[in-house]
Amino acid sequence: MISRHAICAILLAMTPVISHGEDVLDRVEEALTFSGFDDQVRVRFSGLLSLEYYHHDQSATNLIFSDADNFLNPRLSLFFDAQLGPQVYLFAQSRVDRGFDPADHDAEMRLDEWAVRWTPWGDGRLSVQAGQFSTIVGNYIERHLAWENPFITPPLIYDQITAIYDAEAPGSASVFAEGITDEKYDYNPVVWGPAYTSGLSVSGQLGKFDYAAEFKNAGLSSRPESWSVTNVRFDHPTISARIGYRPDLAWKFGISASEGAYFTDHAAGDLPSGSGLNDYKQKVLAQDVSFAWRHWQFWAEVYEARFEVPYTGNADTVGYYLEAKYKFAPQLFGALRWNQMFFGDIPNGQGGTQPWGRDTWQLDTAVTYRMTPHMQMKLQYSLQHQSQLADAYTHLLAAQFTVRF
Repeated sequence: MISRHAICAILLAMTPVISHGEDVLDRVEEALTFSGFDDQVRVRFSGLLSLEYYHHDQSATNLIFSDADNFLNPRLSLFFDAQLGPQVYLFAQSRVDRGFDPADHDAEMRLDEWAVRWTPWGDGRLSVQAGQFSTIVGNYIERHLAWENPFITPPLIYDQITAIYDAEAPGSASVFAEGITDEKYDYNPVVWGPAYTSGLSVSGQLGKFDYAAEFKNAGLSSRPESWSVTNVRFDHPTISARIGYRPDLAWKFGISASEGAYFTDHAAGDLPSGSGLNDYKQKVLAQDVSFAWRHWQFWAEVYEARFEVPYTGNADTVGYYLEAKYKFAPQLFGALRWNQMFFGDIPNGQGGTQPWGRDTWQLDTAVTYRMTPHMQMKLQYSLQHQSQLADAYTHLLAAQFTVRF
């Protein structure tokens, strides 16, 4: 076993290396920032380089697509931000990784986000944005990137696969009641991560209230392949809205609603005669709250979702999480998150009813050490329990090293 003295010696030996790396990253950050025309035009390039490690004792849970018990997931995220005068802002995000979610696939490069925002007045009462960007629903999106997120994985409602299959409609109620029978990637969660779908949004702030509404090409549950307008057009759009209230600097409250078709064009031939994709909607009502006090930060969200399923009726689910983060020191903080999802009953095709999914709870714990303003290490342990399973408990251990530049 390595002694405490040996550990201290290793850390001391690494200090000059980290310090030199920090100087290099500071210079890189300065070199990637530009301004001109009397500071009316400001452009900045930045990035996140992450190396993630995952270990699970059974088949990978949620949006992790690997059959290996242990695997590494590298990811490079590149960001572009430009301010053109006081009214126009542009941004973009591209990634090089093995897929939007952790996976052991071949590497690929994607443009995940791009948008232009116009803010005609300086008081923030109105902004109009067009492009491909994250949803306005909920409050998790504000911290979903690796540097801001206290955890490595998203909350359960953004991560738990359900029996919804957007490219194929079930032929009967009994078929839908069988649940997940094909490859896991064929199915959808209630919200797929940040939902970088394409479209138009309006937002603004009026006193203690803020508002946002969006018109998008795909729904909250849509998979990454559906987010680009070149793959899915606006034939079956999704409309979402959110109203927020901030009584003081500590508290923030919000309520969101969303409705839109969730099937893709691939499922059109499977639908009942005389019906179309717009006859089967995903409807979501969500509430969120956040609170900050001294070294504490708290977040919570509750989602009520309904999928209208052919030959079956309404498939309802409720999910929520409670998340807390505590800063032990300027460079060290820990986090704890409790998640649950509940599934309503559907006809089973045999004259009875049954839940259309397994009720699930998940406990996430994480600790983050920010070695420098540009480097951090994160560790997470998750324990999940699903009802109606012989091996009901699954364990996930994850680590993430991130460099910001």
